[in-house]
Amino acid sequence: MKFVKWLLIVFASLFLLLIAYLTLIFDPNDFKPQIVEAVKKQTGRELVINQDLSWTFFPSIGITLGDITLSNPNGFKHDTMLKVDGIVAEVALLPLLSKEVEIAQLNLDGLTLNFDSYKNGRSSMDGLTSGGEKADKASDESAQGSVQLSSLNIGGIAITNTQVNLYDEATGKTQALALESLTLGEFSLGQFADLGYKFSMTQPEMKLASEGKGQIKVDPSLAKIAIKDFEIENSLEGDTIPNKRMNINLTTQLELDNKAKTMALVLSSLNIEQIKAQGKLSVNYGAKVPDVVASMSFGDIDVTPFMAKEDGAEGEDKAAKGDGAAAAKEPDLTGMKAVNLKLDLDAKSVIADKIKTENWLMKLTLKNGVLNVSELSADLYQGKLLASAQLDGRKPVASYRFNKKISGIKVRPLLTDAAEVDMLAGTTNFEVAGSGFSLIPDNIKRILNAKGQFEVADGALYGVNIPQMLRDAKAKLAGNLNAASSGEKKTDFTSLTGSFTMAKGIVNNPDLNMASPLIRLQGKGNVNLLSEAIDYALKTSVVGSLEGQGGAEKDVLYGVDIPFAIGGSISEPKFSLDTAALFDAKLKKETEKATDELKDKLFKKLGGL
Repeated sequence: MKFVKWLLIVFASLFLLLIAYLTLIFDPNDFKPQIVEAVKKQTGRELVINQDLSWTFFPSIGITLGDITLSNPNGFKHDTMLKVDGIVAEVALLPLLSKEVEIAQLNLDGLTLNFDSYKNGRSSMDGLTSGGEKADKASDESAQGSVQLSSLNIGGIAITNTQVNLYDEATGKTQALALESLTLGEFSLGQFADLGYKFSMTQPEMKLASEGKGQIKVDPSLAKIAIKDFEIENSLEGDTIPNKRMNINLTTQLELDNKAKTMALVLSSLNIEQIKAQGKLSVNYGAKVPDVVASMSFGDIDVTPFMAKEDGAEGEDKAAKGDGAAAAKEPDLTGMKAVNLKLDLDAKSVIADKIKTENWLMKLTLKNGVLNVSELSADLYQGKLLASAQLDGRKPVASYRFNKKISGIKVRPLLTDAAEVDMLAGTTNFEVAGSGFSLIPDNIKRILNAKGQFEVADGALYGVNIPQMLRDAKAKLAGNLNAASSGEKKTDFTSLTGSFTMAKGIVNNPDLNMASPLIRLQGKGNVNLLSEAIDYALKTSVVGSLEGQGGAEKDVLYGVDIPFAIGGSISEPKFSLDTAALFDAKLKKETEKATDELKDKLFKKLGGL
């Protein structure tokens, strides 16, 4: 027991002697001028340490300091770029005996970071790697009598309770982020070290929680940073988020060269709920407008869960009332001038509600505020979509133009899936080109000018059986006034063609032609996109027997032009046969026939004179 007692006394004595040595002989404040000068030399910024450095002895030996600030460049919104309430640096004992400081762990608490960016390209990062003024002779002479810092190694860093403020002059807004923790493992320049973080951001309409881990390497020049195998998990919650919750996870590699002003990022994997993708991105931010080149490749994309859903009458009421001011306001596209972009994108398939498409390919460029989609293609409904478009956002009211062509598409499943309209079937070829300005939905309908043509082969009109309507009319001509339609409301045809123009919200089709083995349909009409009203005036003529193929001789209505009208709305078209006009036309035909017969008889009686 006495041995243990004396052993404890010896250790306690050594510890007290060490404390006495550190507090009386080894003053950490001797390092303050060198630390301030080193920061000035490396960054060109002013580092201020208002509190004296002092020793801590529990739970481990360390140096503590606080109330530290690092300035922003002159004229910035925030005077300071960095502010720290307290720092504790745990140090190794043996190097201290050689007057060297080896930091085993660095803890920062109450850190505030202010990153400002301006329209002219200036930011809080300016000059951080350009160095500062060299120490003059006076400073050298004043430092000769102090303790020299021969080496500095950091075993790890832990940052807690951090506030990050991001100010962007272009938008005039400051975003605030709360960083719960940021940890860095054993660190030395030129070597990879473990890096992890966890932060949250709460806004009135959304809450974001994010955490990540990976490895980071900083070049000895401090100009290059590399991050590898960085895994990030994000969770979004809020009423404005689809299904009120969304998970976004990714794994990435990054290389940043602040001297060359370049960044290269590789997305090894990106998961947005069930959507999976990978890609890469490179940025050159040395010029006033950054240049971005990106490519993304997606697998199967089902956007149905992300589409907004409205509940019954409440949704209709919201749609009817809307936000008048917001609905009538042009979208702000000034951000299109802030970056030049080249993007290649492909996707295996895209599903939106009931609409199914495959093999998407898109190539677009954004330069000087003009977005060009040079190629957009996809396979859908056994056919092909090809399109190109341009959006010019350089003026407050944007302008646009487009070309679109679809070929070989089965139109009936497309219409039923896209708009729940069961009106037309067949294999469709369609071309349209248009241009306009203003992106307000109502203005697009009013201002858009377009022209195109269409062709539907081996199809059918649903909702009307024109041959049956003619049979009913034929029966009434024969005296059967109780004739009634029966059978499926469907009119088969071999071809349906026409051209159209669009202006002031009106689609005009001057040359509708439909051909079938029994009838021909010709005419013209309009569709009002604002009211969705249909107004078509057509003429139907019988070219075969209404009894069908192999039927009787020429039909009694053969050669008679029968007025036919299409009205109603796009969602509920109404078809009608002008029976009165049909009687008039038939009567006129019979009269002409009787007149011709009378002429023939008179001609014969007169001896063929």
